[in-house]
Amino acid sequence: MKNDSKFERVLEGKDIVAIAFGAMIGWGWVINSGDWLTNAGFAGTVIAFLIGGGMVMFVGLVYAELTAAMPKCGGEHIFSYRAFGATGSYICTWAIILGYAACSAYEAAAFPTVIRYIMGDRFDMGLMYYVAGVPIYASNVITGVLLAAVITAVNIRGVKMAAVVQRILTAGIMLVGLLLIGASVVNGSTGNLTSNLFGDIHNNGNQTVLGGILTVSCMTPFLFIGFDVIPQAAEEIRIPFKKIGKIMLFSIGLALAFYLAVVFAISYIMPLGEIRRSMADGLVAADAMRLAFRTEAMGDVLIIGGMCGIVTSWNAFLLGGSRALYSMAEASMLPKAFSMLHQKYKTPVYAIALCGIICMIAPFFGKAVLIWLVDAASFGCSVAYFLVSISFLVLRKKEPEMKRPYKVKKGRLVGTIAVALSGFLMILYIIPIPFSSCTLIWQEWIVVGAWILIGILFYLYSKKKYEDFGTHVSED
Repeated sequence: MKNDSKFERVLEGKDIVAIAFGAMIGWGWVINSGDWLTNAGFAGTVIAFLIGGGMVMFVGLVYAELTAAMPKCGGEHIFSYRAFGATGSYICTWAIILGYAACSAYEAAAFPTVIRYIMGDRFDMGLMYYVAGVPIYASNVITGVLLAAVITAVNIRGVKMAAVVQRILTAGIMLVGLLLIGASVVNGSTGNLTSNLFGDIHNNGNQTVLGGILTVSCMTPFLFIGFDVIPQAAEEIRIPFKKIGKIMLFSIGLALAFYLAVVFAISYIMPLGEIRRSMADGLVAADAMRLAFRTEAMGDVLIIGGMCGIVTSWNAFLLGGSRALYSMAEASMLPKAFSMLHQKYKTPVYAIALCGIICMIAPFFGKAVLIWLVDAASFGCSVAYFLVSISFLVLRKKEPEMKRPYKVKKGRLVGTIAVALSGFLMILYIIPIPFSSCTLIWQEWIVVGAWILIGILFYLYSKKKYEDFGTHVSED
């Protein structure tokens, strides 16, 4: 990788915040809040988010230092290469691309379900087949594929255009979230909080308080995926490198505060029994909005905010995934086509196109694939976070004189905690633990296994085809 960037530096601080924050808050708080509150309750969900958010914050500190020290396109690819060499870098980067690809596919499959929530059965036209017992309609597939094409085209036309879209839609999400929080505070009751401190344990079989908290904690990596998009686009940012790290940490803190405020708002306005009924018939967050404003129309307003969240997350993940693919291709670790930039827009056109194609496939699997993609994405990111955290410690020892515009205080302690937390989370996905339901199920292992197999094939192909495999990564 050459030192002179091929990209245009066009992203300002506000663009970075919008990209990272918009990616993190997305749609998950709309569709998954009922699962959080029935599994862990209000207090349990807060604890789970503090655990998950704390882990992400420690990992964010690691990213902040490394991004400022090595502001090159590809982020994890560059960090892990400096620490482990080509093969370690390949594993780390392929894992984070799994996170981005699965998240993008999740948004493509989720968007038609949002429209259906507003339109009802009228939206279901042209029954095609069933996946895991869920009917797949042509109307849903066409909607997801068309939006995937639009978002892919926006990203091909340049990161600045994508950032403008991101800022507008992120503002819309924030507005809707503030409306929910404000109305809940006015019309809610502390009795709803105290009666649902630790979830629906009695109706969850052998679920325990600890198990409920860990179950929600395992969901949090998916909910915070997005801050790591910033180092992927480091060569397109035109602010001082030291500020990049601070903005990344600010974005994580802002997302955590938003999630906690939404959890409080829903818990404050809805009793546990109402949450259970809402989960059976609709979306808990939308029903909480209706209850808070005492009007049906406001539920649709929240859904529109959720639609904005789908697009902001999708937009950011497409950006991150395409830059990671580009960086690997530049280092001859993937076919060279993925490193080609659009002649006019200076964007990695084929890398973006591949991410877009993956998104277009997801709607054909429908709603059933959503949870599989959530867990596959979380697992991929936990692996990448673990390897980046180890890279941080290795480089502190291996290259102590490296210029670090943003240097984390007590780096060895911070890095060790980041390694321990991300490693523990990674293990929860692999090894069954009696009081936790985080372990990947067989459908999710198929997603992860297929990704690993594709990665091995690309690795063997590139290793054989390119004599300079892994040698284009900048060492300075």
